[in-house]
Amino acid sequence: MAGTRGKQLIGTGAPSGSGGPHVAAVPGVRMRELIDAVRSLRPAAAFAPVGGTELADTAELIDLLRGLEDLKSAASAAQARIAVTFDAAQRSAEAAAGVPTDERGRGVAAQVALARRESPARGSRLSGLAKALVTEMPRTLAALESGQLNEWRATLLVKETACLSAEDRYAVDEELAADTGVFDGAGDKAIISAARAAAYRRDPRTVTQRASHAATERHVSLRPAPDTMTYLTALLPVAQGVAVHAALSRHADTLRSGGDTRSRGQIMADALVECTTGTPGGISGVEVQLVMTDRTLFQGDAEPARLTGYGIVPAGWARTLLSTTGNTKDGRSGQDQAEETHDFTVWLRRLFTAPGTGELVAADSRARLFPAGLRRFIQARDDTCRTPYCDAPIRHFDHIIPWHHGGPTTLANGAGLCEACNHTKELPGWTAQTRPAKTRTARTSPGGRHVLEIRTPTGHTYRSTAPPLPGTRLNGDPPVMAAHYFGDLFNRRHQRELRQPA
Repeated sequence: MAGTRGKQLIGTGAPSGSGGPHVAAVPGVRMRELIDAVRSLRPAAAFAPVGGTELADTAELIDLLRGLEDLKSAASAAQARIAVTFDAAQRSAEAAAGVPTDERGRGVAAQVALARRESPARGSRLSGLAKALVTEMPRTLAALESGQLNEWRATLLVKETACLSAEDRYAVDEELAADTGVFDGAGDKAIISAARAAAYRRDPRTVTQRASHAATERHVSLRPAPDTMTYLTALLPVAQGVAVHAALSRHADTLRSGGDTRSRGQIMADALVECTTGTPGGISGVEVQLVMTDRTLFQGDAEPARLTGYGIVPAGWARTLLSTTGNTKDGRSGQDQAEETHDFTVWLRRLFTAPGTGELVAADSRARLFPAGLRRFIQARDDTCRTPYCDAPIRHFDHIIPWHHGGPTTLANGAGLCEACNHTKELPGWTAQTRPAKTRTARTSPGGRHVLEIRTPTGHTYRSTAPPLPGTRLNGDPPVMAAHYFGDLFNRRHQRELRQPA
């Protein structure tokens, strides 16, 4: 039975203190067998026909869930040991090659990130977590191996003791002794509080200095939110943060008592925008890089659009944005257009893609740096950093084949990268090149989507394909209207209604 097999597999999890080396020594074939065994776990009731009488053993299902959670924790501990061993091996090889001490180990975190299918920033944090657990917090590592802590809660313990010296961190690890079950039933806040208190008792001066230094890390960030919204987040010192929130709250309460029908949260949000931008509407001018098909704009097609800096937006929302901002001024193909409105001016730039493949029309230049027009092409094509699993904003427009090695300044040889990934790409042993995109039919073979192939110093290769632009036909089929897929959802009358304001 699947449940019995699952219990046997869970029983093979590495014991405390020995899981890392044992898993690291497992041959590739054995590792594949373990992965296939986990994938094969299926409750018997899952295969019962609809209306069947076979019921799963509920107690066994809970035991299976708990066992798999312990297995995940043990695997995380094994990954930490392997990452530290890999880092030591890389540094040793670089030392033998004569690499200066302060340059050894660069690129290790990026390789860990690629292997774990994580972003480079996340890979750096995982590498730091692994070093802290293996070298300075053995009791926490033992708790992770035994399943008494998961990877996130082990991360909390490491984070709250990061300001301590290696000796003090080891002492805090012994004091908390997570592998004894001291945190059984404890939530995240309880673990954080215990770690902070222990760290402060060990070195109050350093903890106080850390709090003072935290003010230098204040910043404002923007992240996409569902339904064409965004999260505008400010990391502020506690006094300033409380003061800002109190001022917005008082303003909202005043307007609400005066009869304003907006909710308290809406008034606070509107006041924040108005105070920051200095204009009633909050926007005086903006360049909207909205990528959409002509069918979506004029024929009421359901193909979603893409807003650079945000992501995918619904077709109807994109049409509403364009139809409510004013009358579009006619312009020559490829030229900037301006829309005059009573509130603000929206600049639109039309881009054209190759039929079927979605590849942007190419541009070329002999310049050392990418000209502004070509940078806009790459920004629209790549959207975010092209390194696999990294979705950071584009900061550098990079030559895939370096310019000093004869790489041309072309759309095909250009890639949008974040600053960290661009620097990592230049490290010894790292190479990058373009590859033809794999297509499903011969009709889509010319002008396929841009493919970037990255090769790490260990010889592993990772591919990154440019995200599909709106209207891209991934299967090579001819373009069709949304009504073909959704029946009468978009009938002719509805399409005419949408086409008129557009």
